[in-house]
Amino acid sequence: MNHIVLLGDSIFDNAAYVAGGPDVVRQLREFLPTGWRATLNARDGAVIADLPQQLKTLPSGATHLVVSIGGNDALGESGMLDRNVPSMAEALELITAVRARFRSAYAGMLDQVLQRRLPLAVCTIYEARFPEPVTRRLAATALTASTMPSRAKPSPATSDCIDLRILCDDDRDFANPIEPSVHGGAKIANAILHFCRSERALRIRA
Repeated sequence: MNHIVLLGDSIFDNAAYVAGGPDVVRQLREFLPTGWRATLNARDGAVIADLPQQLKTLPSGATHLVVSIGGNDALGESGMLDRNVPSMAEALELITAVRARFRSAYAGMLDQVLQRRLPLAVCTIYEARFPEPVTRRLAATALTASTMPSRAKPSPATSDCIDLRILCDDDRDFANPIEPSVHGGAKIANAILHFCRSERALRIRA
């Protein structure tokens, strides 16, 4: 029996934001073939440092892992957008420091997930849908520059990537600037199922 476990933050644990509609794990369960299961270990508000604790409660029969984490870490660094710096060089240095912290935390987390030796899909961090156009553009640029490691496949031999930046490309995909709606959640759930049924996932399990 296939058993998918969702790890991470409110990208998966979005029940509080869909006004009684189905959250991501509920939609995923509705899409799953007979005999498949899905468990939600992700928690709203989680940061990269919380992932190891989620791994500790991994069901014994887990067959596939899907991780979406890092958005709250990026939000925690968003104050840099309001910093006044005297030069472009210092602005780049500020972004570089954020990127270094993110890369270190993210790489350490992935090492622990990969130790489980299960088919793994890692989700990228999508761009927040802030209502102010300037804020949205600045946040998108800062996200791209400072969280680059989250956009790369950690190991082509053992994992895959679900690119939420491409998948969630419509304002209807968002319940608020940073949480997926029912519409967006359906896209995410379909992408998860597609990964779990892919030839890559089958090869990894073999």
